[in-house]
Amino acid sequence: METLTLHPKNKEQLNALKAFAKALKIDFEKEKSTYNPEFVAKIKRGQEQIKAGKGIKIAIEDLWK
Repeated sequence: METLTLHPKNKEQLNALKAFAKALKIDFEKEKSTYNPEFVAKIKRGQEQIKAGKGIKIAIEDLWK
């Protein structure tokens, strides 16, 4: 059998997926993130800034200069 990992984008999607699994009597496990939510928010903000072109690119050769 296969294992699926789903990534709901909000609480509504999460609740719908849980209800669906329960209705079909599918076993599921809950895992909480081990990361601090503030840290995760900072990383996501940084990723969005990079996508928006607000980052600085440094060549590996110049990293220790």
